[in-house]
Amino acid sequence: MHTIFATTGLVLSIIGFSISVAFWIPRLCNRTRLREMLGSRYPVVYVVYVANGPLLLVLGLILALKFH
Repeated sequence: MHTIFATTGLVLSIIGFSISVAFWIPRLCNRTRLREMLGSRYPVVYVVYVANGPLLLVLGLILALKFH
């Protein structure tokens, strides 16, 4: 069971890191275009980013380190 949690933690860490990097590379995520499309709802982009980037990375690291 520990192997499953450790592997899940590693996968979540990789996904969270990939999303974090992709969000900050200008060509992959055109934030100016997103701001135009979303208008006043643009701050929702940051909520989605935090939920899918750094939060997954932290959760994955906790799982990987705790069950390693």
